[in-house]
Amino acid sequence: MKKHSARVAPLSACNSPVLTLTKVEGEERPREPPGPAEAQAPAGAEAGGRTNRHRWTCSQKQLRKVFWGVAVVFCVCASWAGSTQLARLTFKTFDAPFTLTWFATNWNFLFFPLYYAGHVCKSTEKQSVKQRYRECCRFFGDNGLTLKVFFTKAAPFGVLWTLTNYLYLHAIKKINATDVSVLFCCNKAFVFLLSWIVLRDRFMGVRIVAAILAIAGIVMMTYADGFHSHSVIGIALVVGSASMSALYKVLFKLLLGSAKFGEAALFLSILGVFNVLFITCIPVILYFTRVEYWNSFDDIPWGNLCGFSILLLTFNIVLNFGIAVTYPTLMSLGIVLSVPVNAVVDHYTSQIVFNGVRVIAIIIIGLGFLLLLLPEEWDVWLIKLLTRLKVRKKEEAAESSGDLGTGPQSRSRRARPSFAR
Repeated sequence: MKKHSARVAPLSACNSPVLTLTKVEGEERPREPPGPAEAQAPAGAEAGGRTNRHRWTCSQKQLRKVFWGVAVVFCVCASWAGSTQLARLTFKTFDAPFTLTWFATNWNFLFFPLYYAGHVCKSTEKQSVKQRYRECCRFFGDNGLTLKVFFTKAAPFGVLWTLTNYLYLHAIKKINATDVSVLFCCNKAFVFLLSWIVLRDRFMGVRIVAAILAIAGIVMMTYADGFHSHSVIGIALVVGSASMSALYKVLFKLLLGSAKFGEAALFLSILGVFNVLFITCIPVILYFTRVEYWNSFDDIPWGNLCGFSILLLTFNIVLNFGIAVTYPTLMSLGIVLSVPVNAVVDHYTSQIVFNGVRVIAIIIIGLGFLLLLLPEEWDVWLIKLLTRLKVRKKEEAAESSGDLGTGPQSRSRRARPSFAR
């Protein structure tokens, strides 16, 4: 039997997944001839028993899928909202967004070790670390991970990853977490526009409408605070972060395609290595130029930094590998559900004003995000559903008219005695 594996596109820390899962077809075993007791049983009862058993099996699978889906949505929502709020809390005592970005990105190195630990626990054919590494390196080509491949296929994504997270964290300093989280949801609209232009993806009118709603929501969010410079800069930063995230995803699909779980884990770990080797100099420069300065290492809130990094790592793990247990749409719902969570927290911890314009902007952007979650064949499914409903109504109307026409006749015939003929 051939082994099928899911392929995923590793995303930036704030991106939503596009994943492809191949379905494994099961083998049907030949049915053995019925025994004496089974042969004497009525055919209808046997068929009914098979139907009941099949329905019970399907319900168990659906319940399991729903359970894992709810768990994944909760993890995505909690980790994303928690990391946003914790970053906002960290900046009150540690005003260094780039240093926080660098510190959190270093934790990406744990992706491949965690994946290999899961491989050892789950896989029947266990491989050594070296064997698994070499197999995953085939994702980069026949020669594996060479120095040229590292700088041409990994380094650009490392830069985009850093920019996405830094712009997002810097925006949290300027505006409240609710506005940042809802504006970042526009990245899905940017992904569609870039995919349509660069990748020549299928044109969908409903997604164009969603992109227009996202742009309108950005304008209304800017208007909600009266176009103050502080607010405009923060909105520009988070829109830039969403654009970098969309560019990351589209370029990954253009240059590398899709990746298996092990290949995705290795790629994300490589981004962590790139961050240590080539990005470390930037926070050092910012420290000595006093752009991001702290008096001593004892003043650094290590608990907040580690907590933020763990939540961000959890978010990326669930977002990239949650396809193994549930649907990608549910994982995307976790991102949009983090908006009301941030709104509730901001309502009690900050001076955010939920005026009419801000609420309408949040609703418009959320609606656009939900429209982008519709599958490509949604219009075909909708037409089929409406056609089935029309056919069912016609059948019910025909049955009801038939019952009205034949009802009195049948009752009168049953009322006649046998000798009435």
